[in-house]
Parts: sequence; C-alpha cells; structure tokens
Amino acid sequence: MTRSLFLGGVLSALVLLAALLSFIWTPYDHTALNIPAKLQAPNAEHWLGTDHFGRDILSMIMVGARTSIAVALVAVGIGMGLGVPLGLAAAAKRGSWLDEGIMRANDLVFAFPSLVIAILITAILGAGAINAIIAIGIFNIPVFARVTRGAALSLWQREFILAARVAGKGSARISAEHILPNVANLLIVQGTIQFSLGILAEAGLSYVGLGAQPPVPSWGRMLADAQTMVSLAPHMALVPGCAIILTVLGLNLMGDGLRDWLDPKLQGGRELSCMM
Repeated sequence: MTRSLFLGGVLSALVLLAALLSFIWTPYDHTALNIPAKLQAPNAEHWLGTDHFGRDILSMIMVGARTSIAVALVAVGIGMGLGVPLGLAAAAKRGSWLDEGIMRANDLVFAFPSLVIAILITAILGAGAINAIIAIGIFNIPVFARVTRGAALSLWQREFILAARVAGKGSARISAEHILPNVANLLIVQGTIQFSLGILAEAGLSYVGLGAQPPVPSWGRMLADAQTMVSLAPHMALVPGCAIILTVLGLNLMGDGLRDWLDPKLQGGRELSCMM
C-alpha cells in the first residue's frame, strides 16, 4: 500500500466517520440559535467556535459532511450508471453512427464549463440538493463515457475478445462479461476523482445559494455566510474551507494511491526501480 493511498484513506475515513456520527450524535443541535454566544472563537465549550447565529460550527461541519458526501456520491452514481454503458456501447460499435453520436454529445457537454452549466441547470430547476445532484450527475456522464470507451477500445483487439466472438458471444455480452471487469480498476480510480470534484461542485452551488437549503448545513453556504465576517471571526471561513481542502486532498491522494496499487504496469515499474 502506497503512502498516498494510506494518507488519503485516513483523511477520507475521518470525513466519512464524522458524517456517519452526525446521524446519531453532534455536540449541539446544528439548528439551535444562541445569539448571546455568537462569533465565539474555538474554546473548550465550542471546539471550533460558533457562527453569527451562535450555532456550533463543529456540529454544522459534521452534518455538512453528510450533505456533501450524499450529493457527490449520488451524482457519481448517476454518472457511472449512465456513462459506463454508453462508453461500452460506443467502443463496441466503434466508427458507427452510435459511436459518433455519443462522442459528439460528450464533446458538446465538455465545450462549456461544468460549474457554470450546473449553476444554469439548478437556476432553471430551482435550488435544492436534489437538483444539485442532477446538475452534477449530468456532467459525470460524459466523463465516465469517455474513460470507458478509451479503455475498452484497446481491449476489443485482444485475443481473448476475439476468442469470445468466435464462440458466438454478442457485443453486449462481451462488454458485460469481459470488457467491464477489465476496466473496473480504471473506473474505480476515476470514481474517486469525480467524487472529489462532486464535493467541490456541491460547495460551489451552495456558495451561490443553489445547493442544499437551510436549515440543512452545507460547507459552501458556511463559506458564503462567513465572507462578511472574516475580520470579526476568521474561524467561520477557515473551518469549512479546511474541511473542503482536506476532503478533496484525501480523495485525490486515495485516487492516486489506488491507481498505483491497481495498475500492474506501475507495479512492474516500481519493482524494476527497486531491483536497480
């Protein structure tokens, strides 16, 4: 196990633990207002301080982790669930109208900044976590489609695929039984990357008021609330900002570690460098 995989796994596990723990316990009610205790710096009673309404920031961070993970996880699931079959179909019918149609549709989506179009979609559909999931999920579809197609194309020329075709298996069956298992490692790594990008996208949508709505805490909206309070209570911006940075860093490190661990070519290169 590489160091990046270990460190990324630890950071990701801490965030996941905080999110799961928030279902059964938080230091304070994250919706409770306590105006006399507003803008307190971190102290023994409120470990990460309080916001401008006197709410406990640690409790809000824990519940906000739950929100970010849920939105990003479902969005990645949408992207993978629709993008992978499209990529497999495009690779199986390489050069056909189906392949061209899928790839040109992907190019059309990639032609626009993803966050800007996500803001447009949520502005049309309305603010809320569900619409944020839809908007983020839409932009995960072409990513997984393109990655799957690229990996599958190289496999269609392999001997074991030719043997399966000689055995009478159709394209759909070959894709499900032979192609998909061989590209699963790559999809897992891409999934961790898209998961971190999904958390960033959710924070961005919440920052402009189009993500999860009050009273549900969100790291992005916590940053938006803190932007006018930085001089009075810098911890209001530092805490959710660090939460986003550490979560994305952990997921990216875990993705890099998984790539090194699962890719036999990289493993071979490491073994050769050790021998030298």
